[in-house]
Amino acid sequence: MQWTNLSEQTVYENRWFRVNLADVELPDGRHLDHFLIRLRAVAVATVVNEANEVLLLWRHRFITDSWGWELAAGVVEDGEDVEAAAAREMEEETGWRPGPLKHLLTVEPANGLIDARHHLFWSESAEYTGHPKDDFESSRREWIPLKLVPDMVARGEVPAANMAAGLLLLHHLRLADG
Repeated sequence: MQWTNLSEQTVYENRWFRVNLADVELPDGRHLDHFLIRLRAVAVATVVNEANEVLLLWRHRFITDSWGWELAAGVVEDGEDVEAAAAREMEEETGWRPGPLKHLLTVEPANGLIDARHHLFWSESAEYTGHPKDDFESSRREWIPLKLVPDMVARGEVPAANMAAGLLLLHHLRLADG
């Protein structure tokens, strides 16, 4: 069954997102008003070193008042390439410039309400360029053994679904055969 978005009207907008009200037609012909949030794409990046350690940020999220491990991430600016945005965010938030990035996965964290796509990338190398420009983004940055990731996710130490998905896939790609 497919719902049809007949029209949308913006009810609030800022540089980060738009809140729209859609007139949605259901398969049986009924209509309903549905609020949705339109967001910019999000670019995410990390690096896994030769010791199979992944670079993570320990940060507080005030909205949920929770602490957790995350990957460097941020919105893709107008006209910016998604991969370039991921590299920029990683360097700004960690002080590490990634080597060649590989696409890991693209996820839609809450596609029943939000249209944001999160594009995750990773690299097998990085160069330390100095203290992170955006050091306010996290309390610390650490190299965490990838083998610990499944237990960290299970304990809720990686609360963001997009980050958990990416880290679990990296764990699988790097350690599944070993």
